[in-house]
Amino acid sequence: MKKSFWKKLKRPVLVLAPMADVTDAAFRRLIAKYGKPDVMWTEFVSCDGLCSDKGRPMLMRALKYSVKERPIVAQIFGAKPENFYKCAKLLKRLKFDGIDINMGCPDRKVEKQGGGAKLILNPELAKEIIRQTKRGAGDLPVSVKTRIGYNQRNVEDWFKVLVEAEPAAITVHARTRKEMSKVPADWKAIAEVVKLVKKSGKDILVIGNGDVKDLADAQKRAKESGADGVMIGRGIFGNPWFFNKRKKRVTLVEKLKVLVEHARIFERLLPDANFEIMKKHFKAYVTGFDGASELRARLMQTHKASEVARVLRVKYPKIRFQR
Repeated sequence: MKKSFWKKLKRPVLVLAPMADVTDAAFRRLIAKYGKPDVMWTEFVSCDGLCSDKGRPMLMRALKYSVKERPIVAQIFGAKPENFYKCAKLLKRLKFDGIDINMGCPDRKVEKQGGGAKLILNPELAKEIIRQTKRGAGDLPVSVKTRIGYNQRNVEDWFKVLVEAEPAAITVHARTRKEMSKVPADWKAIAEVVKLVKKSGKDILVIGNGDVKDLADAQKRAKESGADGVMIGRGIFGNPWFFNKRKKRVTLVEKLKVLVEHARIFERLLPDANFEIMKKHFKAYVTGFDGASELRARLMQTHKASEVARVLRVKYPKIRFQR
């Protein structure tokens, strides 16, 4: 059995969070170029969809990746153990470096299927899903991303269940499902998970997630909590340089040039995707300077990358944007 990539990484491990319609192939390609983290995650993908002849072709675009993104982990969600087994075999054939099971998403559509955060309320099913994913994954490491409870904190009981299933890593979003992202992340709960894992004697990494502002903050939180790593989500918006330790300052010109580059990569890699998805990034790139709101309003009227470039060239004729 080959050695898990998790064992080869220097601590604390800094990883990119999976975010639907955000960390798609285009944005990950950009991040890999300007500030690559230690590990990347795909957007989460439906297990049931991947097991369906009708759904699979469309969902496969979410599983596109480049060699420069390695190590890369595919995240999947659902509630049918047999489909996790099938998906794990597929992801192994696609040569991903690892597989992650989403047990924390609060989306109602996901929960209606019994997946995401709903699995916190169904520990036996959660364990069986991990078992079947590991069975299909072979020597690929299987990890879990979850929360510290559903309606209330339940660190002791919930994480004991996960530890018994022995995933390679557990990412802990330091809020309950009920809290969503409306309250500050509770990193003391992450420290509790770290202690629980150490007490078990199992070789499981704990990755903390929640309210990390920058790399210095990530290092500080990892040290204080004892976590093996830190996952960053919202901090990456409009900032593909986030993980670049050498980049101390990003200029407006750099941001605008990368915005155009991002739009062009989006069109090239995801030609069938709705360009409205790309517009999620406009506010993050175009903010904090005079005239930003007016420029954003114009960009929101665009429908393709060439129009984005045209709007920016009119506003900033001296800047050379990618053609």
